[in-house]
Amino acid sequence: MTTLVDPVPGGRPGDVPRATALASELSGRGVRGIVLAYVDTAGIGRVKAIPTARLPAAVAWGVGMSPVFDTFLADDSIVTTDVLGSPDGDLRLYPALDRLVELAGQPGWAWAPVDRITQEGEPHPGCSRTFLRRVVADAEERLGITFEAGIEIEWAVGLGSAPEGDFVPAVSGPAYGATRQVELSDYAADLLAALAAQGVDVEQIHPEYAPGQFELSVAALDPVAAADRSVLVRQTVRAVARRHGLRVSFTPAVSAEGVGNGGHIHLSCRRDGRNLHAGGGGRYGMTAEAESFAAGVLAHLPALTAVTAPSPASYLRLKPSQWAGVFTAWGRETREAAVRVVTGMTGRREQSANLEVKPVDLAANPYLALGCVIAAGLDGMTSAAVLPEEITGDPARFAPEEAEARGVRRLPTSLPEAVERFRADEVLRTALGPVLADAVTAVRLGEAAAVHGLDDARVAAAYRWKY
Repeated sequence: MTTLVDPVPGGRPGDVPRATALASELSGRGVRGIVLAYVDTAGIGRVKAIPTARLPAAVAWGVGMSPVFDTFLADDSIVTTDVLGSPDGDLRLYPALDRLVELAGQPGWAWAPVDRITQEGEPHPGCSRTFLRRVVADAEERLGITFEAGIEIEWAVGLGSAPEGDFVPAVSGPAYGATRQVELSDYAADLLAALAAQGVDVEQIHPEYAPGQFELSVAALDPVAAADRSVLVRQTVRAVARRHGLRVSFTPAVSAEGVGNGGHIHLSCRRDGRNLHAGGGGRYGMTAEAESFAAGVLAHLPALTAVTAPSPASYLRLKPSQWAGVFTAWGRETREAAVRVVTGMTGRREQSANLEVKPVDLAANPYLALGCVIAAGLDGMTSAAVLPEEITGDPARFAPEEAEARGVRRLPTSLPEAVERFRADEVLRTALGPVLADAVTAVRLGEAAAVHGLDDARVAAAYRWKY
């Protein structure tokens, strides 16, 4: 389980002795440095690194980092809000010892996610990991609800020898084909070995639909640990690929045409250890609370896309009839629905029943995405929201009149439209708080302005190697 207590100056009780022991153990195994990882508002993984021997000092007093990174764009330009984006100030990065892991894909290195606090010892209001911890802790305290979550990882594998900026698929086999697995057999085996050595429980890995595309699924964890794991898995996928002369991209759209990379969220609500998505009296075994949670997610989806689909490239992926979930619709095992009810196999439904939220990609900051999806669902749960009629098949087939009658509406088709819906959503903005909410708005509008006037091919190229 993830520690839900904020870091404090001097370290939490027991942190410094624990860090001292860990540093000694890691050094004895040849680990020279520790990557301190966080994800900015634009969804870019950023890092600082320390010598292994500095771990006790880092958990006591943190490592300095400017607050300006909260308003970086994917191209490293900077936008501002009323409190963020200036050269002033400093934050302290505190590594999460319970998530510290030696990197099998990067010998000589370990990795840990960080929380960020101010020099005065207060939680930084722009820290997305702290935000998610607060959402999870509040749900348990107020409602007795806990969660299990997982984030799917899709990526495109290209040749490292391709011309600079280009994507050349590293495999030539058909979608989901055995040929692809054979062609990248050594890479995939080394990746599985590295993840296993890092304690990552992989459920499956397989070739996907688009050229050079693969997908990896991991076991569910508490939401903060699930977000941490998503960042760690991507670090490992990339590192192992480079050792094989390959280059990977998690961008929503490697090219302007075709199917892009998703990062679907799977989420289940629990009370006293019981899965609320199974064994109930509602549709497909959902309890009334689980139905209302799903209804809340569905109702807030237009605003959620500003968080879950945060890049201009995201809207190259969010196309009808490509299993991206671009309509406000739900259904059981319906892969065109934005919210898919996964019941699981008979005999295992208590363990596996969950909701899948599909209009999510890996340009999203996973802490922000999970926190906002949970906030949306909890809003539905506390208001006893009613889940509308389900759909089957492809909702794109509905005539406008039928779609309107069913409440099936197209999600935003551009980032500025998503921001407009986000600005009007008080539930999400309140959950994030004014500092984070304004950062989301400023960064999204900055990304949209950065590619204004570019055609789809140039938008795809602009973000191809950013994620």
